[in-house]
Amino acid sequence: MDDDVGAEIRDLGHHAAGILEHRLDRREAFVLQKHLVAPPFQRDVVVVGHAVEAAHLHTLGEEEFREVIADAWRPFVDEISTSPLGSLHGLRRGQAAEPRPRILLAAHMDAIGLMVTGIADGFLRFTEIGGIDPRILPGQAVIVHGQKDLPAIVVQPADRLVKPEHGGSPLPMSDLLIDTGLLPDEVKSLIKVGDLVSFAIQPTELSENILYGHSQDNRASVAVITACLLELQHIRHDWDVWAVASTQEEETLGGGYTSPFAIRPTVAVAIDVTFAKGPGANDWRAFGLGKGPTLGFGPNIHPALHNRFKSVAEKLDIPHQVEIMPRHSGTDAFAMQVVAEGIPSMVIGIPLRYMHTPVEMVSVKDIERAGHLLAQVIAGLAAEDVNSIRWEDTND
Repeated sequence: MDDDVGAEIRDLGHHAAGILEHRLDRREAFVLQKHLVAPPFQRDVVVVGHAVEAAHLHTLGEEEFREVIADAWRPFVDEISTSPLGSLHGLRRGQAAEPRPRILLAAHMDAIGLMVTGIADGFLRFTEIGGIDPRILPGQAVIVHGQKDLPAIVVQPADRLVKPEHGGSPLPMSDLLIDTGLLPDEVKSLIKVGDLVSFAIQPTELSENILYGHSQDNRASVAVITACLLELQHIRHDWDVWAVASTQEEETLGGGYTSPFAIRPTVAVAIDVTFAKGPGANDWRAFGLGKGPTLGFGPNIHPALHNRFKSVAEKLDIPHQVEIMPRHSGTDAFAMQVVAEGIPSMVIGIPLRYMHTPVEMVSVKDIERAGHLLAQVIAGLAAEDVNSIRWEDTND
């Protein structure tokens, strides 16, 4: 088959990552809405946003999804704004005298997806936005966001047509196609190169505390920040708290660089997912699902912050796990740490099974505990604690 639309685009990079913030089925934006967070609050309070009427193939674009988060945060913050790059900033003022120290809590709201790179005889060629394992793609239901939202499936050639060199191995993404079921002329009129494609699977609650669906990386961590803000309503805290739903983490760390540059926090905490133990993932890099959030330790993490979080978790009997990060943490902390003259940073992880697939799985208990831990650490920060966050003072 010859492509009707130019050469394939292998990487639209910065712009693509920014606009995939994400077009989602309306129900999918509220995967965590049934659950609240840290005791003693009620479990039926909305965490991510407010309920929106579900309609098949009605989608939320970047602006709409950002507004969902903004609606959830508005009752808990004093100011809310959007950065030039599209990240959402919420400020909850502390109660100490000005000028107050500032803590930034960052969870990226972008997610993985696909992008159309070519059209051939009515079928779509595509590439990834963010890392996607092509083994899981054949047979996946997707939504193509063209002139209108179109249901489709990812397909591969029949066995007898597969190139012999593949020898029964999974096909590379370049050999896969998206089929909308439309005639070639209809496809040309409704879809163009650069259109986005998202997974169509509906979020599902497997048990009382286990959820799966796509984009849990990193919407689960947005829920953690919401949980933290909710608890802070009932707690005195001296420091200003900046809640950030950042953009472009999956491709460029764009929000991880630009938001802290604008806010200039005293310290920064990245909340992101990490690998949960499961099939094929049982070594030191994976952590128990439902066993509590992870506390990062490595070159992207300030030792004094790690010690502070660990001490509070132990004091309050909050289940937690220590995550060794000997290199790049793979989170916004990698960017935040080197903004301006350098920002002391920390990483909180939510164990997640089947990362970068349409069936990412998380435990609501881990989200609850992470939000509770964040709130309690913030409540314990005094203005003078700024002086203890030094590289030479790591044994406190």
